[in-house]
Amino acid sequence: MNRVVLLGKGSLAIRVAEWIHDSSTYSLAAVVPVVPEPSWTASLIEWCRSNDVRYVSTGHFVDVDEIIGDERIGLALSIFYNRIIGPEFIDRCDRILNLHNAPLPRYRGKSPINWALKNGEDHHGVTLHEITPGIDDGPIVAQVTYSIYPDFDEVIDVYERSLAYAWTLVEQILPPPVLNRIEPRPQDESRATYYSGDQDELLGERRDFTREQSRARRGGRRERHVGP
Repeated sequence: MNRVVLLGKGSLAIRVAEWIHDSSTYSLAAVVPVVPEPSWTASLIEWCRSNDVRYVSTGHFVDVDEIIGDERIGLALSIFYNRIIGPEFIDRCDRILNLHNAPLPRYRGKSPINWALKNGEDHHGVTLHEITPGIDDGPIVAQVTYSIYPDFDEVIDVYERSLAYAWTLVEQILPPPVLNRIEPRPQDESRATYYSGDQDELLGERRDFTREQSRARRGGRRERHVGP
């Protein structure tokens, strides 16, 4: 049975964890949650506690050894995890995949949905790709694109839509008979775009989940980021 380490946060990570936990082909060896967990989404830690699944309390991938020792990891899966995973951890995984909320190679980095709406895009996507030492630049395993509507969509609207598409992608691609047959394809670097957290101030009314929240922030009534 393939041993899985799941890293991430929120309702989609919980849904994927449940799927792995109930799988006959995968074994959920450990969970590495984002710590502290964001308050705007469901708690992966609480799910682990309720289902007797061991998790890394520090939220740092290097501390997974406290649970699984120095054993190899069959599959590591990142669902909106917030740390850059280092080469040593990558090398101990037979496969290590990341779900990124963008149609890679476009919109690598932070806040991809926010930037897509800011830039007036009419479509967006979710991508399952191999993790490399770079940022969101690993070979693509699978991808789904879908329509978005900058004239009236809020960030939260697209984020919630993305969760549905992402779940379909995971459910269809992760079963070993499918995943093991896919040959990942390199990303086209000529089409790559990247945004860092340092650029968040440039998002303006697209910085938070809604334009109203962003306007409140700019008016001094909001101090913390609310968004995917």
